[in-house]
Amino acid sequence: MDFLDNKGTSLKICGVTVRSEAERLAAMGVHALGFNFWPGSKRYLDPRANFWMKDLVGAILRVGVFVNEESDLPYRLYAEGMIDVVQLHGEETPECVGGFRKAGIPVIKAVGVKDYSDIEIAGSYGSDAVLLDAHAPKVFGGTGETFDWGLALAFNKRFPSIPMILAGGIIPGNAEHAMVEVRPVALDVASGAEISPGVKDFNKVTALLEACAAKR
Repeated sequence: MDFLDNKGTSLKICGVTVRSEAERLAAMGVHALGFNFWPGSKRYLDPRANFWMKDLVGAILRVGVFVNEESDLPYRLYAEGMIDVVQLHGEETPECVGGFRKAGIPVIKAVGVKDYSDIEIAGSYGSDAVLLDAHAPKVFGGTGETFDWGLALAFNKRFPSIPMILAGGIIPGNAEHAMVEVRPVALDVASGAEISPGVKDFNKVTALLEACAAKR
């Protein structure tokens, strides 16, 4: 995935719920979109009512976000050409991650971190990349809260071969600082690029893209 190219910092905008906004984000040069398929999310997108995601193939990386999904929905959406990557944002096991790897499906494992022990856990999944987010039990991301970026830096030092995506409270005002301090392969932004949950603020997106471009 070029998205994980460590020569620069990519931008993933998560919680996209509207086709016109997805198309505009792709046209702006955002590197990846996140579609939240967890019904408990305030940014939930019903994949069965939004087949337009398939039309974005080749225009932008499409990431399907799942939380403790027990059905074969991630496999089906990938097979149907609706998504390019699976992101697991719940309490999934390394065995679950391994199932996607065996099927040839790119997989990102998200981990909420609060102390160094979580760094060891994050590095144990065998995923294509790890997304580090603020620790938020039962909320599973999208809180707009930051965490100690020193833990993200510790992850990079402990697991230099695992691409690390930084999430949690990223906004235009701190994006450049985050990239300088932590050097993630990508920033993952939801609330920091919104007017309200699921409604994107394109001025903020432009500022985030400019910050990323300055570090590529």
